[in-house]
Amino acid sequence: MDSAHYLRFILSLVAVLGLIFGVLWVVRQRLPGMMAGRSGGPGRRLAVVESLTLDVKHRLVLVRRDDREHLLVLGGGQPVVVETDCPRAAFAIPPGKPGTPKPETGA
Repeated sequence: MDSAHYLRFILSLVAVLGLIFGVLWVVRQRLPGMMAGRSGGPGRRLAVVESLTLDVKHRLVLVRRDDREHLLVLGGGQPVVVETDCPRAAFAIPPGKPGTPKPETGA
């Protein structure tokens, strides 16, 4: 193969990637809610705060609507509301891996 074939291949690859990114850009501009993140942006009233997989079929989801949080179990036949108007956590979970011993601050 000569250099003309390589150049043609590279230009074709750049054109296809450009088309893909162009379509993604148009979709994001026209349908902003479709590709929004899970937390939502400013002005959004609904957000998934946290999600935990219980087993293959069931998932525990904490959903925030306005200033209220609701705990749901999704999966199986029908969603189940476990708790409504959950209070927000008054503590922060320290960073680190679970199960690792914490250094003692002896007196």
